[in-house]
Amino acid sequence: MATNKIALVTGGSRGLGRNMAINLAKKGIDVILTYNSNKKEADHVVSMIQALGQHAAAFQLNAGDTRSFDSFIRTVTDHLKNQTGQSNFDFLINNAGTALYAPFIETSEEQFDAVYNIHYKGVFFLTQKALPFINDNGRIINISSGLARFTLPGSSAYGSAKGAIEVLTRYLAKELGSRGITANVVAPGAIETDFGGGHVRDNKDTNAYVASVTALGRAGLPDDIGGIVAFLCTDDARWINGQRIEASGGMNL
Repeated sequence: MATNKIALVTGGSRGLGRNMAINLAKKGIDVILTYNSNKKEADHVVSMIQALGQHAAAFQLNAGDTRSFDSFIRTVTDHLKNQTGQSNFDFLINNAGTALYAPFIETSEEQFDAVYNIHYKGVFFLTQKALPFINDNGRIINISSGLARFTLPGSSAYGSAKGAIEVLTRYLAKELGSRGITANVVAPGAIETDFGGGHVRDNKDTNAYVASVTALGRAGLPDDIGGIVAFLCTDDARWINGQRIEASGGMNL
């Protein structure tokens, strides 16, 4: 029987999710991560976690397709039953997402639906489906964005979906408190990853602009975020509940 805590990280094959998964493993937490299409990268992250001495597995998930959630949860819980003798896990990190940069006036209904399905509807119902398998005193961590607090033209659909996630998180904290489950938001600022086609990392003008409006004078890095998520899954964070933690280096203060 396994005694390690277990985290499920959606979108854990790259970028911030990968950093979260590795930092969770460094805390002695076993990790199940999901990927949308890049199994090779996901398997590489699994190998990195195993090299840290933790159990890990990766499963495919389209985080915007709610019809696939029942079979996904079955796959995860069957795996856990085989590995640990029980179907439950401890921490759910709703991280999977895609970017959309489009002016409000040009945002199509199709683009809006894609953002809504991945960033709000998918999170809502994946959490609902996972809840019977989250241990009492577990944690739910939803990933939002600085764009739910400050505004940049072109992010109306994405930013408002993240705003919805922040409100939902407070409701989860309230309704799940009787089970000892906390729910919190981590809201990264602009981070240098391949997110949005490497928008912040690779566009020199964008990177310089981010640095100019950030108190600490640079864009964020994945290593600035993963440790915060891992901390929220430790006993030291047990009394943090219903909170939004922005990790942006002081962007647009």
